[in-house]
Amino acid sequence: MTIRGKFKGLDAAGRAAVLAAGGTAFTEAGTFTHDQSVSAFTFRCEVPAGPDDGEDEAGLEAMAALEAHGHAYEILKIAVTDMREIKIRRKLPKSG
Repeated sequence: MTIRGKFKGLDAAGRAAVLAAGGTAFTEAGTFTHDQSVSAFTFRCEVPAGPDDGEDEAGLEAMAALEAHGHAYEILKIAVTDMREIKIRRKLPKSG
């Protein structure tokens, strides 16, 4: 899950916490990338899915992970990539 948004009234302690949770990895706790002023952000979160889970369940889990960080925010966009649907094309060995 990727959530893009803007922080609302981030204080110095919140700013430090966002900087500490920075990174580009998708983790269950979530990581932030942000603009230089730490006002706009992208939150990346890995949501383990069961066989019957869909985008709605993943979105709720990601929102809970974002809420756990405790910062006021406004959501601009949410994107879901279901890794169960990703096809990996393997290169065939060259003959020859």
